Amino acid sequence: MIFSSWQFILLFLPISFFVYFWLNHRRLIVAGKVWLVAVSLFFYAYWDIQYLPLILGSIFINFAIGTGLAQAHQASMDERKSHHAINRKVVLTTGIVANLVLLGYFKYTDFLIGNVNAALGTHYPVQHILLPLAISFFTFTQIVYLVDSYRGETAEYDLLNYSLFVTFFPHLIAGPIVHHRQIMPQFASRWTLTRRYPNILKGLFIFAIGLFKKVVIADSFAVWATAGFDGGHTLGFFEAWATSLAYTFQLYFDFSGYCDMAIGASLIFNIWLPINFNSPYKALSIQDFWRRWHITLSHFLRDYLYIPFGGNRSGEFRTYINLFATFVLGGLWHGATWMFVIWGALHGAALVIHRLWTRLRRPMPPILGWFFTFMFVNFAWVFFRAKTMDDAMRVLDGMMNIRSAFEHTTSTVPVSDLAWGGRLSDIALNIMPASLIGQLPVFLAIAVAFIIVAQKNSLDMASGVIGKWRLAYGAILFSIAMCFMLAATSSVFLYFNF
Repeated sequence: MIFSSWQFILLFLPISFFVYFWLNHRRLIVAGKVWLVAVSLFFYAYWDIQYLPLILGSIFINFAIGTGLAQAHQASMDERKSHHAINRKVVLTTGIVANLVLLGYFKYTDFLIGNVNAALGTHYPVQHILLPLAISFFTFTQIVYLVDSYRGETAEYDLLNYSLFVTFFPHLIAGPIVHHRQIMPQFASRWTLTRRYPNILKGLFIFAIGLFKKVVIADSFAVWATAGFDGGHTLGFFEAWATSLAYTFQLYFDFSGYCDMAIGASLIFNIWLPINFNSPYKALSIQDFWRRWHITLSHFLRDYLYIPFGGNRSGEFRTYINLFATFVLGGLWHGATWMFVIWGALHGAALVIHRLWTRLRRPMPPILGWFFTFMFVNFAWVFFRAKTMDDAMRVLDGMMNIRSAFEHTTSTVPVSDLAWGGRLSDIALNIMPASLIGQLPVFLAIAVAFIIVAQKNSLDMASGVIGKWRLAYGAILFSIAMCFMLAATSSVFLYFNF
């Protein structure tokens, strides 16, 4: 079940909503929370029930470790005995390692075996282990919880609230990576227990925008991106650029749509999820990009990798090493292939270059800053999308093959067949490269996408009261999206793969 499916929109979400608030209306508050945990686990198990014990075991074990850490912290504060601190560090380290080992087994075992075989000439069998849905996200969420438990910040939480924090279905599958301080106090507030119609309207409005982004825009770009990346044929200049830009916008609208739908679905339950996507293609530098793209992952990498590595506290050169290492690991987090490692290394190197540039105190004009940032991001996405280095180089070679843009300048497409008519159309087709004519629909869609991303984002559009005009706008987007969704099989969200 995905957000952009009729099962979720017409059955799961309404039933979850009405039963939850009916229980709260009957003052069965605990039962309401149990209900939300139950439907969230159903939402997770709908994909593959065999991994339900995995997430349940992870919740119970991490809650037990976190509770022990929080209690030990309180004891150490009361008794001032140093051995408590030592024991807590051992327990925290053990808990983090256990989470990472679990994640590593499912996500990186085949990658490790394949590289050992390649490097040493061995023939260990690849296990073909299937990646459990959402394991990267609920693992990182719980590591953050363990660290905060070590600091004594989670003593007041019980198992039910913790389970709801981890499993709440709007963020469970692909984030955002939530912090307990952002979510659990909201579930404890009486203000969230009754239906709030302004929140419902705002949530449905944001959800409709996200649904439109996913099924109308992202899935349309997916067709062009897949044909170029996975087709295996040599790409000319225009086809290569159409391929790379199609994926750049597919990923943008896919992830942006998911974030909108997650926020919207959560808001109808009066829960505000943290912002995870803030118009990243408006970024004027690579640093600005990472303040806008997958914001909660950026915060996690900063707080739990970059700062523990030493941050910027150990000199300029060490800072560059820390930045680069953080993003290489961030790339590896996205998937167990060298393509993701290269993508992370590219972004790490770009951040180092940006930091060096800022030391020169020569600010770049905003339009140039935007252009270079976008072009770099588009270039790096090629490695993120490509399955192999050969696929990546095939796309990049085409993007650099300017000569192919001027080959076959006379179109073989008869003007009369296009029903455009007129001498202007005749002239345009005769001077336009034939290789460009075939890509015109893609470039037209890309031009529209540039216009859309330059506008206000969904959260800006949803600010204030949702009046009748915005309701009508949301209803139109929702109706169009439902038509697309019911007419074709919608693909899963791209970040479900990570």
